[in-house]
Parts: sequence; C-alpha cells; structure tokens
Amino acid sequence: MNISIVTVGKLKEKYLKQGIEEYLKRLSAYAKVEIIEVADEKAPETLSESEMEQVKQKEGERILAKLHPDTHVIALAIEGKMYTSEQFSAHIDQLTTYGKSKIAFIIGGSLGLSDQVLKRADETLSFSKMTFPHQLMRLILLEQVYRAFRIMRGEPYHK
Repeated sequence: MNISIVTVGKLKEKYLKQGIEEYLKRLSAYAKVEIIEVADEKAPETLSESEMEQVKQKEGERILAKLHPDTHVIALAIEGKMYTSEQFSAHIDQLTTYGKSKIAFIIGGSLGLSDQVLKRADETLSFSKMTFPHQLMRLILLEQVYRAFRIMRGEPYHK
C-alpha cells in the first residue's frame, strides 16, 4: 500500500518532526508512506472573505497538482466522517481489499481546504469537532494510521 499525506506548509517545530519521523519509521513495516508538502500562500493576518477564498484556491491548486487520478483521496475536514480507531482500521482494510492501493490524506492550511479539493476528495475525515493546528494533524494522522495497521494485523497496541 502507498500512502501519501499531502499537506500545506513546512514543518518547523522540532518536537513534531521527531514524532513524525518515529511514526514514519514504525509505519515502514506496513506501507510506503510519504509526506508531500506544498507551499502555503503568504497572506496578512486579517483577510476578507474573498481573500481567504483566494488563498485556499491557490493552496488547493498546489494540492491537486500532487494527486494522481487513481488515488483514493481522503480530505481532513471538521465536517467529515468520524470513526473510532477500530472503525478507521476496518475502513482502511476495506479500501485495500477493494483495490485502493494508493491513498492520499489531505491536510489543508490554516484556512482549510478549497472547494476544488473537497470536490476531488472521495471522502472527508474528521478527528474531532475541535480545530487542531494543521502541523499537529500530521502527527495525529500518522499515529492513527499506524494504530489502524496494528489493529488490522491483530497486533497489540496501547488502548
């Protein structure tokens, strides 16, 4: 299985980089996982509604350019479907069973995802009704993907 995490912006925080590297190492036994960073759009702190849409659109174009047509796309969005860890594991297992060997998870920038990216997505996924920093979501997502593979294989994992 090939898993891509397409995400907006560079990661600067050392503690997040260390956690991400650890989960990428652990996941290498189960799948080929790559993180694809696209540039975030520079913008002032306060934006009008139309300026926010322009930022999301530009970031969205960069995201869409990284997706292959045969990839199953899962966009992370607050309004997406929520799973327990066991349900998420079963869902990933079902995707692979039905021939989805390429999965891309999309993490938007601080303003979220453009409508074009959400339309391209095969599904949306939410980890909570709460908002998390997009940089932290990389680590949370990798941990849950790792947990999903451990559950799939019947291997022990912290509950």
